[in-house]
Amino acid sequence: MEARELVQKLTLEEKLALTVGRNFWQLNAIERLNIPSITVNDGPHGLRKPENPEDIGLEGPIPATNFPSASAISTSWNTELVEEVGRAIGEEAQALGTQVVLGPGINIKRTPLGGRNFEYYSEDPVLAGELGTAFVRGVQSQGVGTSLKHYACNNQEFERMSISADVDTRTLREIYLAGFERVVKNAQPWTVMAAYNSINGTAATEHKELLTDILKEEWGFEGVVVSDWGAVNDKAKALEAGLDLEMPPGVGRDIQALAEKVRKGELSEKAVDKAAERVLKLILRAQENRKEGTTFDKDAHHALARKAAGESIVLLKNEEKILPLAAQSVAVIGRFARQPRFQGGGSSMMNPTRVDNAYDELQKALAGKAELSYADGYLDEGVGDEKLHQEALELAQKAEVAVIFAGLPDIYESEGYDRTHIDLPESHNRLIADICRVQPNTVVVLFNGSVVRMPWLADVKAVLEAGLGGQAGSGAVADVLTGKVNPSGKLTETFPQRIEDTPSYLSYPGEEGHVRYAEGLFVGYRYYDRKKMKPLFPFGYGLSYTTFEYSNLRVNRTETTEKDTVEVTVTIRNTGNVAGKEIVQLYVRDVESRLVRPEKELKAFAKVALEPGEAKDVTLTLQPRDFAYYDSTYHEWVIESGEFELLIGKSSADIVLRTTIQMNAHEPFRPLTITSYIKQIAKYPEALAVVKETLKGTFFADFLDSPFAGEMPFFKLIGFGMPREAVEGLLERINTVLSNR
Repeated sequence: MEARELVQKLTLEEKLALTVGRNFWQLNAIERLNIPSITVNDGPHGLRKPENPEDIGLEGPIPATNFPSASAISTSWNTELVEEVGRAIGEEAQALGTQVVLGPGINIKRTPLGGRNFEYYSEDPVLAGELGTAFVRGVQSQGVGTSLKHYACNNQEFERMSISADVDTRTLREIYLAGFERVVKNAQPWTVMAAYNSINGTAATEHKELLTDILKEEWGFEGVVVSDWGAVNDKAKALEAGLDLEMPPGVGRDIQALAEKVRKGELSEKAVDKAAERVLKLILRAQENRKEGTTFDKDAHHALARKAAGESIVLLKNEEKILPLAAQSVAVIGRFARQPRFQGGGSSMMNPTRVDNAYDELQKALAGKAELSYADGYLDEGVGDEKLHQEALELAQKAEVAVIFAGLPDIYESEGYDRTHIDLPESHNRLIADICRVQPNTVVVLFNGSVVRMPWLADVKAVLEAGLGGQAGSGAVADVLTGKVNPSGKLTETFPQRIEDTPSYLSYPGEEGHVRYAEGLFVGYRYYDRKKMKPLFPFGYGLSYTTFEYSNLRVNRTETTEKDTVEVTVTIRNTGNVAGKEIVQLYVRDVESRLVRPEKELKAFAKVALEPGEAKDVTLTLQPRDFAYYDSTYHEWVIESGEFELLIGKSSADIVLRTTIQMNAHEPFRPLTITSYIKQIAKYPEALAVVKETLKGTFFADFLDSPFAGEMPFFKLIGFGMPREAVEGLLERINTVLSNR
C-alpha cells in the first residue's frame, strides 16, 4: 500500500506519533496497520550502534569498521574511493540491522577552531558536495538510507544549541548551502538533518525558507527532514516549517497535547499529514530494501580502511627525499606510534573491529631491512614527562632517522566544544624541536582532525599529515613511510601560519547569541587569495614520491553561453620513477563582474593514476552554474557575459596552466529605478547617450563623465535641482533603450 493511502487510514494520534521518535534510535511503529519501526544510527565514518536502542550508547557500541574520518578521507579527493567506503558502511548497516546511517556531515570549515571539523570534508562547497554525493550513493546502493547533515551553518560548537549564524543571502547560497544542494540534487539522501543552531534568528528546525521553500520545493528533496538529536524547541512550529521527524522524543512526546493543538486549529493537520506521509515513505522504503541474513567480511573491510587511509595521507614536506625510509636504524618516537589517535570524540566515536599501530606495522614492513627502536616521549593526553622526553632524545641521537608521532590528543578536539587554539600540546612541540637539535634526519607524522601550527617545520626533513585515519590508519602510515604506498593526498582546508590570520578570526565565536559571518564569501583559500596572504600550506597542496608534468590545456569551445557545458582537457605525465596519483584542480575566475567575487573558485577536479613515464588526458566538465553568482536582490543565479579564466592548478596557490573563454550570456533586463546609480549605465553606450542628450546644456552635463557622477544615484539629481518628473522621465527612456537591446 502506498504511503498516501496509509495516511488516510491513520488516526490523528497515529500520524503525530510517526513524526516523533520512539526512543533514541528507533521510529514509532503502527502495529494496527503492520507498519514496522526502523532503526537509525550514527555513522559518518562507520556504524555506532548501541546494544540497547533506549540508550544513547556512547560506551561500548557493537563493533564495526572504523573508516577514516571525513576530514581524513576528504584529502584523497577520490569520489570513487569514498563511494566504495560508503558501500561498505551500508553493507555493515544491513548486517547490523540499521536502516539509516546518520551521515555524511558536509558543513563548511569556517574556522579551524571548530570542534567537530574532523566530521566535515572541506572549506570548499564543491569538494564537500562531491564527496558527500559519493558517500550517499555508496551507502544507499546497499538499500540503506543516509542523513545529510547538519543543515545549515552548523560551523562551530560554541553555543551550538542556540546560537544564530547571521549570514547574508549570497554567502549562504554560494558557500553554506551549495554543498547540500549538490548532494540533494545528485544523490537524493533518504533524510536531511536540521541543525541545532539558528540561521539569521530562526531556528534551523523551524526555518520554513530552508526546510520547505529551498530544500523541498526548489531543490526537489523527496525524503524526510529529521532534527538533530534534541534540536526541536517548538514541535508545532517545526512541523509547520517542514520538519518531518523529531529525534529522539522530546518536546513532541506528548501526542495528546499535539492532537489538541490540531483540533483547536493551532497546528495544521495538513502539515501533520505531509510529515507523516514522508516518514511512512521512509519506513516502507527501508522495509522494502531490508536484506535479512546479510553479513560482512571484517578483514576485507579493514583492508579497505587501510587503502582509504593510505590514499588520504598528505606528504607536506620531504627534503632530500628522506622518504620513503631507506635507513638501517630508525627511532620510532611518540606514544601515538603504539596508541594511535584514529577518531574524533562525540556522537561519531565508535567501537572498531580492531586497531593497527604504526610501530608493529613498521616492524613487519622493515623486518630484515632496518632495526627499530621505540620511546614514548610523552604521556597520554599530551602531558609531558621529563624522563620520557630525555629517553626519546637519547634514542633519536643513536639512530640514522627519527620518526616522531605527534598530534592532537582526544581532549583537544571533540563534538560539544571548540578548540581555543591551533597548537599541538607543548610536550609534542618541545619533543620535536629538541630531537631536531640532536637528529638532523627527523620525520614527523601528525594525527589530528583539523589544522595545527608547526613552529618546528623548518627544522624537520619530512612531515606526513595522517589525520584521523580510522582503525587502519597507522598501518597506512607504515605503508607510506616504507614506500609501499606513494602518498597522493592533498589538503582540503588551508593551514594558516597562525590563528590570527584566519578569515573568521575577528567575528568568531560571536556574542549575545549571535555569530556574524563577517568574512562573507571569503572563506578558506578565497580569503587568502583576496588578501594575497601566504598560509603555512595552501588548499589543494600535497607532495608525492614522483613528479608530474601538466601540458596541452584545451577547451571544446572558446565561446559559450549560459546553456552550454564546457569541457576542459589537460595532459598529465608522470615524469618520475615510481607509479603515483595526481589530483588535477580546475578553478574558474570571472575577469570582471558587477559584484565582488573571489579571485578564483574550485569548480571541478579529478584524480588520475599514472605509471612512470605514462601520460593521460584528463577532461573536466564545467556546467553553466559554475560561472554563476547568486543575486540576492533578484533571488536567482546570474551568469554575466564577459571573459572567464580557466585555471589548472596543482593547488590553489600553484596554477600551472590557464586559458580564457568568452561567455555570451542572455542577461535578464532589470529596470533601473530612482535609487540606481548613474555608473550602472556606463557599459551601455546607447543608454549613456540618452542621459547625455537629456542633460545637454545643464549643470549636470559638465560633470557627467567624471568619477563623481558615477557615484551618484539618480534620485540625487532631484537634490541638485532637477524636477522629479524629469528624473523619472529620464529613467523611463533609459529603460526603454535597455529593454530593446
